[in-house]
Amino acid sequence: MTTVSTSPARYQTEEFEQAVLSLSPSIAVFDCDGTLWGGDAGYGFMIWSIETGLVSRNAADWIDSRYRQYRAGEVSEAEMCGEMVQIYAGLREEELRHAAEEYFRHHIEAHIFEEMRDLLARLTQDGVELWAVSSTNHWVIEEGVKRFGISPSRVLAARVRVDDGLITSQLLAVPTDEAKASGLVEAGVPNPDAVFGNSIHDAAMLAIARKAFPVNPTPALSTISAEQGWTVFYPKAVLADQKL
Repeated sequence: MTTVSTSPARYQTEEFEQAVLSLSPSIAVFDCDGTLWGGDAGYGFMIWSIETGLVSRNAADWIDSRYRQYRAGEVSEAEMCGEMVQIYAGLREEELRHAAEEYFRHHIEAHIFEEMRDLLARLTQDGVELWAVSSTNHWVIEEGVKRFGISPSRVLAARVRVDDGLITSQLLAVPTDEAKASGLVEAGVPNPDAVFGNSIHDAAMLAIARKAFPVNPTPALSTISAEQGWTVFYPKAVLADQKL
């Protein structure tokens, strides 16, 4: 009986970049939190916006309760990610964009993975079409991917309807799990050349790529990577933190 290793093969930095560039990709798709930078910018922004008084105390208490239910497995990933955007209903979008800029600059920018910054700069130089797909709210993601030259028009992220500059609670999209892949299809990107992601919630869109690149994979995605024969990559900042 043949057993499948639960430890996938790993790229070294030079091998990783060469593997991507050797594809000569036309389209490359990136998850963001944990893939382009360390940490969870969606959760972090939610906590920061509560601590700074951006959202009401009632909304803060409600989302805290829901997040506890999510951690207990009583609320789905899609529900939680959607509700983390809906808590801003009633605020002006301009205010959220300003808040996202401040939060990202002070709390996330320093955690951008150097290797990913360099890779995307090279892909941009080569004329590759870059997309970002994330279940974090689009204000934070659009702010973050400016650093990588990704246009807001090529960002698929959690979002609600905005009427005359006012944020509503009407969900328009929550790209997570299969919705990441289907969102790309709907956007006209059914078969991207290269897809980069770090968690099990990226597995569906990794599977539609000509070549999948798990970056900083969670244990669940690492197992899937071993099963699928996907070689993984750990940025040096992750290796230093986790001694992998």
